[in-house]
Amino acid sequence: MDKFNLSRRESLGLAALATGMAAVPAAARAHQPKPAVDFVSTIDFKDPEWNRDTYARIDGDIDPSKEKCGWIKGKAMGVRPNEKVRTLFGVEGFSFVRMKKLEDGSYRRMLREIVFYTDLESGEVLDQWLNPYTGETVKVVPIANDPFNFTISKFQPEGPSYGGLNTDLRERKPFLQDWEYGPNGTMILNTGIDLMYPNALQPGQWPRESAGVMNRVSEHFIYVVEQADVENPALTHIPHIGSWSRITPWLPWMLMGQAEGQINYFTHFQTIPEGVEGLPAHLVKAARAMDEKWLSAPTEDYGPSLSSLEVYAREQTPAPVPEGWEPPKAPPAPEPFAPNKK
Repeated sequence: MDKFNLSRRESLGLAALATGMAAVPAAARAHQPKPAVDFVSTIDFKDPEWNRDTYARIDGDIDPSKEKCGWIKGKAMGVRPNEKVRTLFGVEGFSFVRMKKLEDGSYRRMLREIVFYTDLESGEVLDQWLNPYTGETVKVVPIANDPFNFTISKFQPEGPSYGGLNTDLRERKPFLQDWEYGPNGTMILNTGIDLMYPNALQPGQWPRESAGVMNRVSEHFIYVVEQADVENPALTHIPHIGSWSRITPWLPWMLMGQAEGQINYFTHFQTIPEGVEGLPAHLVKAARAMDEKWLSAPTEDYGPSLSSLEVYAREQTPAPVPEGWEPPKAPPAPEPFAPNKK
């Protein structure tokens, strides 16, 4: 995974946010009884088993009788040549994760997640959206992944297969992550993935939804945790805050076709210890209207695990193509500036 190093100012800013990230202070959590689940809690950045167990404790709760709820919120920006970056809509959602420990000490992570697109002013979930690039009102399709599962082991995970579309598999290496110590008793974990694989929405079948034959996506995460929690042998889940950034082609429901440009997500996330009760009411209402299942983690392993593009290809139908339609064009490049003459 590519490294993503924080500046001193960024580290201090995240550490300040971490002050209130947990419902129970670290000092109180340290006196909880030792759980039945065994894991490595002594910090060793070079130990694949410590990295495995610590990441599993962040990503979920390794007590299989419990589920971990996470909340995410931010904005999505449109990027085109020859114009300013444009904020398009909000991004807000949640996930539920359950961990199942396997015989070899690995963890099977089982997740449901739903992420809505929201109005920039009201924060309400969008059903329709006026695309400023095309002037067309389009139906909004949320990110709704059920499930998105993978195994956390002593070895680096292979890249997601996305139903067999991604065949760029990684060499089998020990699971060592990009850790660093932050200020005020914090630790910072950076993870990320950069992919380019065949698009589930091929232009011939999906002319208005498809950004091209290949799909290029980068996702990067920053987690901030308290060192005392990492070292706590009684804590099966490590509360955290963090940020998620994503670079992706135009979303298919924007009906941009192969127009120049891309979407950039900038979000923050955190653990929600109270579960459903701690989530924003408008998100719970919107998810429940789709299906009650979104308000809990899977209890068993099933699949396939697909990205939002593959889900879109399975659940949506190609939009009609109006006569003479073309993808929107970015503004022309400005003329060169004449040098100042004295």
